[in-house]
Amino acid sequence: MEQFIQDWGYIALFLYSFGGGYVGLIFAGVLSYSGDLNIYISILVSGVSNFLGDQFLFFLARKNKNYAKDMMKKYGRKIALAHIMMRKYGSFVVFIQKYIYGIKTLIPLAMGLTKYSSIKFSILNAFATVLWACIVGYLSFTAGEYILSLGDDFKYVGLAIVLVMFLLLSYVFKKIEK
Repeated sequence: MEQFIQDWGYIALFLYSFGGGYVGLIFAGVLSYSGDLNIYISILVSGVSNFLGDQFLFFLARKNKNYAKDMMKKYGRKIALAHIMMRKYGSFVVFIQKYIYGIKTLIPLAMGLTKYSSIKFSILNAFATVLWACIVGYLSFTAGEYILSLGDDFKYVGLAIVLVMFLLLSYVFKKIEK
């Protein structure tokens, strides 16, 4: 299993982080603590992919407004929340959205539909992504000792506990949003 993670872990992390990456980076941090991955490479891979994903969504909405609007129709309440956050927090919303489950992918789309400067978005997105990747990566790496101690010799038991906790939190957040 360790060899499989070492061979494919960074590729999986890159693909997962393109659309969000929160849970993937947490797992990579814990796996880095266990020695299966390198924390610096994990932070870099996740950060680059997350940045590219947000840029893709922003420019998708900017260049193809009708498609983006059709795509976002089923997320009416979340889009309204994204617009409220954009009005309330201004450019700071680029930093905030990295940590809010459920609207992380909608903020770049919503901002792409507006006349928001693409250069300003790119610069803020770069800073926000670096901050996000370093904070989440480092915290999950330092939490790795505790998480893996839960499994003692069976380090993947600790990862399974974390996965169950995050799935439960995701379920709770989805219930709150409705």
